[in-house]
Amino acid sequence: MREPDHRAVAVVFAVVGATFGGLSARIPWIQHNLELSTGELGLALLFSPVGAFVAMPTAGRIAHRLGGRRTTRLLLVLSCAAPLPVVLAPSLPWLAAVFFLEGVITGMCDIGMNAQGVVVERRLRRPIMSGLHGMWSVGCLAGAGIGALAAQAGVTAPAHLGLVAAAYMPVGVALTRALPATWGSRGEAAPPRFAVPPRKVLLVGLVGFCAVFAEGAGNHWAAVYVTDVTAAGPGVAAAAYAVFAMAMALARLAGDGVVRRFGPVASVRAGAVLAAVGLVTVAVARTPVPAIGGFALLGTGIAVIVPLVVTAAGNAASTTGQGVAGAAGMTYLSYLLAPAVTGWLADLTSLPVAFGLIACVTAALVPFARLLRAAAGHGGPADGAHDSPGSSGMAKVA
Repeated sequence: MREPDHRAVAVVFAVVGATFGGLSARIPWIQHNLELSTGELGLALLFSPVGAFVAMPTAGRIAHRLGGRRTTRLLLVLSCAAPLPVVLAPSLPWLAAVFFLEGVITGMCDIGMNAQGVVVERRLRRPIMSGLHGMWSVGCLAGAGIGALAAQAGVTAPAHLGLVAAAYMPVGVALTRALPATWGSRGEAAPPRFAVPPRKVLLVGLVGFCAVFAEGAGNHWAAVYVTDVTAAGPGVAAAAYAVFAMAMALARLAGDGVVRRFGPVASVRAGAVLAAVGLVTVAVARTPVPAIGGFALLGTGIAVIVPLVVTAAGNAASTTGQGVAGAAGMTYLSYLLAPAVTGWLADLTSLPVAFGLIACVTAALVPFARLLRAAAGHGGPADGAHDSPGSSGMAKVA
């Protein structure tokens, strides 16, 4: 049974995911409203992860001043409101500017809620991070579904997002009262204004970089791949992404039990193998069904890796926020690079070849998984294989 702080941080993840999903569902409305080309829209969208990447290191200092609970509450409220300026932007330059601001807010909120998750997981001494990320995925799917219904009913994006923000904010604020007051329980000192993350965090972030690169293949290219390579129609192409997203959400919700039983290292290795098999299946598929099955395997395999990276990084640094921010910065860098690099590889060769190469990157996670063991500096075994099968204990890196 979840304790109050566990429930509270789970709701924060779900609300942030629902906000993101709602905005994502209204991107076509923004494009039509501003009469943007695909290239112009892509340029504007790029400013959101850039804003997040730039702002992430500042979240730790804000939390040190205000406390983790107040910081997370403030960032949650701002995150709920952030989509409104985006859909009210009157032109492309304004759209790019407000996407940058939205990225700043959501990037810092991402650090805040993940740091809270690390603190609660550390106190409970059992894995919860995969389930928290699963709640984000569930929220994202629900928010996107509400957005799709609103669009179908002819509700404008400002009206839709204004109403859901008004609904999400009080729920989030009320439940954040149960969050820990600080991000750490070890008397953490103020993080520096800017510092290169410790070597352990950089190594753990490398695992996240590879995982997010593979995840980006599903997020950004599933529908395109099924359309261009297997000649599927728009409905089947949309289903390819939906299956990928649903597989990832379900695997994350079930992932904590897997990590508890087998440990972080074995879980990452098994997930990497499953994801690589999925990518190879996609690369050789020339009809929709096996391609969609491959994306389902990819989503299932990659699901628990980023949550484990966040936990490991938060425990590897001297301050929780610094560790989470360091790893998150590397994953956001991968998020920035993955779509463009995949497209570049596809232009040079083909989409199947590009997916085959990404499968090689994903397979590299098998030896890299041991880096999560190196981050286990807080007591307990680094891999569940050293526990009894029914043990409720866990390595603090996961």
